[in-house]
Amino acid sequence: MRTRILIIEDDSTLAGSLKNALEREGYDVTTAEEAAEGLGSAKGQPFDVVVTDLQLAKGLEPTAGLDLIRALHAAKPQLPVILMTAHHTTQTAIEATKLGAFDYILKSSDKRFMEELLDLVVRAVESKRLMSEPVELGAATANAEAIVGNSRSMQNVYKEIGRVAAKPITVLIRGETGTGKELIARALYQHSDRANKPFVIVNCVAIPETLLESELFGHEQGAFTGAAVRRIGRFEQADGGTIFLDEVGDMTMSTQAKLLRVLQEKTIQRLGGKETISVDVRVIAATHRDLEKAMSENRFREDLYYRLNVAVIRLPPLRARREDIPALARYFHQRHGPELGSQNSVITPEAIKHLQQLDWPGNVRELENAVCKALLLARNHPITTEILDAALAKAAQSHPATTQTIGDYISSLLDRAQRDDMQNAEAKLFWDLEHELYRQAIERAKGNQAKAAKWLGVSRPTMREKLKVYGLRPPFKT
Repeated sequence: MRTRILIIEDDSTLAGSLKNALEREGYDVTTAEEAAEGLGSAKGQPFDVVVTDLQLAKGLEPTAGLDLIRALHAAKPQLPVILMTAHHTTQTAIEATKLGAFDYILKSSDKRFMEELLDLVVRAVESKRLMSEPVELGAATANAEAIVGNSRSMQNVYKEIGRVAAKPITVLIRGETGTGKELIARALYQHSDRANKPFVIVNCVAIPETLLESELFGHEQGAFTGAAVRRIGRFEQADGGTIFLDEVGDMTMSTQAKLLRVLQEKTIQRLGGKETISVDVRVIAATHRDLEKAMSENRFREDLYYRLNVAVIRLPPLRARREDIPALARYFHQRHGPELGSQNSVITPEAIKHLQQLDWPGNVRELENAVCKALLLARNHPITTEILDAALAKAAQSHPATTQTIGDYISSLLDRAQRDDMQNAEAKLFWDLEHELYRQAIERAKGNQAKAAKWLGVSRPTMREKLKVYGLRPPFKT
C-alpha cells in the first residue's frame, strides 16, 4: 500500500507544487484548503503524514493554528504533523510541536525548501511506522516486525519486557551490535502506558559530537553558526512520551552531564539559552559498550550509569542461542522473499544446519543481510549451502569498486562460476554493484536520503527500501 500524505494548505499554487513533488516520489497525496476539511479527512481516512500551514487564512491569528494541531493530535495521536511556518510564527510552531506536531519548517522560495520538506516527510513516515507497527514477540509472521526466538535466553528477555514495560522507570538495554536492541525498545514503548504518546529515537553514535547536544536539547537562535532560528530538541519533542537513546555509551562526558540533569531534575536547557524547561519523558537507553570498563577509564559517568541502570535487559548474542537460527532464517526468508522476487524459493535443511554452525559476529542483523543476499542469488531456486557461502563472501570480495576494476571483478566471478564455487554470477554482480552504489551515495550525502536519491535518480521510498535491504545504516545528516 502506498504511503498516504494529507496536505492542508489554502495557497493553491503551493499546494499544487507540494502535491506534484510528493507524487513524483511515489506518495499518494490528498489536499484540503481549510482546517475543518483537513481535520475531517484526517479523522476519516488512514493517512501516514499531515503537512499543514500554520496560518491557513489571510489575517488569521497564528495561535488559531494551535487549535488544529490539538484536534489532529487528539484524533490521531500517532499521526505525524509537519508544520510549514513563516519566521514570525516560529514561536507558535514551537508551541505546536509541544502539543504533538512532529516538526516544523520555515517557508521559503529557495529550492532547498522542497528538498528539506521531502526529507522531513521521509523521517515522519518512518516515525509513524516505528510508533504504529507492532513488534511481535516469539512467534512471527512475514507481515510484521518481530523479535524471533523461543530459546530459554529469549524467554527471559520477554519476561523482562513484560515486567518493566508498564512501569515508569528508565530501562537500559545491553547487547552486542546487531542483536535487536531497537526492537526491544519499541516493544517496551508499545506495552507501556505512553503508547499513544511520541516515541523518538536518537542514534547517539551516528550524530556528530558537535550536533548531538543541539539534537537532544535544542538551541536558541544564534547559538552557533548556522542556527538561524530557534529549534526544539528531541526531549521536548518526546514530552509526555518515550525517547530511545541508542548507543548511549558513545556520548561525550559533557553530553552525559546534561542527560544526567534530565534524569534527575526532569528539566533541560536549550543550547545557548538560559530558560529551564520541564519535560516528562521516559528514557530507554541502549549500548553495546562495556560501561563498567568505561567508568574505570573515566569515559562514562558513574552517577549516570546508576541512573540508567534501574532496569536492565540483556540481549544474548546469536551464537549463544543457535536454536533460534532456523526460525530467524525462515522469518527473514518469508519477509524479504516477495520484495526480492524470490518468494517461491526455500532454504534447504543442509543450509539451515550450515547457518547454525557459524559464529555471526554481526548477530541477527548479519543473518538478515545474509538471507537477503541469498534470496537474490537464488532467484527462486532453493537456497543451498553453496549459495549461502557466496552470500557470506568477505567484504573485500563484495565491494569490487573499492578493491579492483569492474573487468577484473567480473573475471573473478566467472572463474568462481567455472569452478562451481558459486551459482548465478549475474545476480551476485548486480547485488554487489548496487550495494556499493547505495553505500557510497548515502555516505557522500551524509545521511541525507533526499540528496542521495536525487543523485541516483530514484524516489525516496525506493532509497529507504534499498538501505533496509542492504543493511546500510546512514550517518546523521549535517
